[in-house]
Amino acid sequence: MSLDNCPALVLNADFRPLSYFPLSLWSWQETVKAVFLERVNIISEYEEVVRSPSFEMRLPSVISLKEYIPAARRPAFTRFNVFLRDRFTCQYCGEPFPSHDLTFDHVVPRSRGGRTTWDNVVTACSSCNLLKGSRLPQESGLYPRHRPVQPTTHLLQENGRAFPPNFLHQSWRDFLYWDTELDPV
Repeated sequence: MSLDNCPALVLNADFRPLSYFPLSLWSWQETVKAVFLERVNIISEYEEVVRSPSFEMRLPSVISLKEYIPAARRPAFTRFNVFLRDRFTCQYCGEPFPSHDLTFDHVVPRSRGGRTTWDNVVTACSSCNLLKGSRLPQESGLYPRHRPVQPTTHLLQENGRAFPPNFLHQSWRDFLYWDTELDPV
């Protein structure tokens, strides 16, 4: 296995991931540096070993911060966070889409004085966005399924748990709680 394929899952001091989506991962270099600076505890390790002339260590696969980092109270207004708030689902047709097939729509169009804020922007597929155009919901007949609001960091974290990454190392599984069906043992 290449060392570049050995990221460490980063847990806060309360043993929860710093973020679920994107999953909080550090490169092996960042992880080794944090270990030497005594900023983290090693929870689990890979089989892979890194060596210097005077030292060797197994690469950490799960680490926890020694000091708790509180979550930001207000998440940043970004395209990705709007999609995450709306669970990657068009708020007009109700269909889920991959992020590269989504846009965001101003419920009250900018041409009508609408602002680019949490409470005026929703996730939309290209077809619905084109269909709605620069019209108000009552003019287009397209109403958002959920009223847009500013999400909490907690809501975005919970929504992110519904979208596990493609790769999960076995040592991470005890610390991640995805909204997916578990395999029977």
